[in-house]
Amino acid sequence: MGSTAAEQVSIDVRLNGDGPVAELAEDARAGLGADFKELPPKYFYDELGSRLFERITELPEYYPTRIERKILVDQGAAIVDAADPQCLIELGSGSAWKTRTLLDAMRDRGSLHTYVPVDISEEITRQTAVELISEYPGLRVHGVICDFENDLERLPAWGQRRMIAFLGGTIGNFPPAQRVDFLSRIARMLGPEDSLLLGTDLVKDPALLEAAYNDSAGVTARFNKNVLTVLNRELGAEFDLEAFEHRAFYDAERQWIDIRLRSLADQIVSIRGLGIEVELRDGEEIRTEISCKFTRATIEAAYEQSGLRLVEFWTDPDEQFGLSLARPG
Repeated sequence: MGSTAAEQVSIDVRLNGDGPVAELAEDARAGLGADFKELPPKYFYDELGSRLFERITELPEYYPTRIERKILVDQGAAIVDAADPQCLIELGSGSAWKTRTLLDAMRDRGSLHTYVPVDISEEITRQTAVELISEYPGLRVHGVICDFENDLERLPAWGQRRMIAFLGGTIGNFPPAQRVDFLSRIARMLGPEDSLLLGTDLVKDPALLEAAYNDSAGVTARFNKNVLTVLNRELGAEFDLEAFEHRAFYDAERQWIDIRLRSLADQIVSIRGLGIEVELRDGEEIRTEISCKFTRATIEAAYEQSGLRLVEFWTDPDEQFGLSLARPG
């Protein structure tokens, strides 16, 4: 007799009672109270923000998702051969639509046992788990609902050869020091047979980079402003979205795209949930995200600083995006 769906799927919910915005008040108070104002990019991703990001990935200007998936399709078997995993753990899994190429390669190799989607959305993780056990007979899905940036060490230790996948170039949202800290935390989790598969956007023509974050349809601008919608809803803030404009530019010295919201007037914004008012000058900006770009050398250096070593590196013919495999040591 085959396994039932209940036996094949388990979901651990590790968010506290406040859910995805548990730290929003603390982060908003600190970030908007500073001389240079910043908000963490994780607060883009409520239900609307997630839908907007899915639209961004389909825009002609936004190449990273399209090219990363092509590399996964072309190199999936080589990646699985190099990593030799039985368990695939994906940080920020979402709908796992890119990850299926790795699951296919693991199935074809006869080594597919467990998939662990780690995401902040319980609904999409449960839906994806049901789809996957139908698509991959015998697969076990162990979902973990958490903020992986904060809860990385709380992930269970599965007794299989593991590959942790951190795709989409999300590592680029971490400034250099935080990046090394995060990679070091992953390194400490890995056993000698485990590996990390990391997606990174690569340094290229600034015009291509800037176009990807300033699409002609204005979807990225709506996505950027959505963080203000989240503040209005969750903290009783009174941000007027029309009083801000989206701005994204490439900082060649730091090799990152800098994404901000610029105030279009002198304004004072009440945030009732925090009991504070935020004063913004005309032209003052709130940084909402950075997206670091890499070369193979800077990826390798980050690994070395983090207790990891580069094992394999795959890219597309135009070297716009890279996937790298690392192991501890």
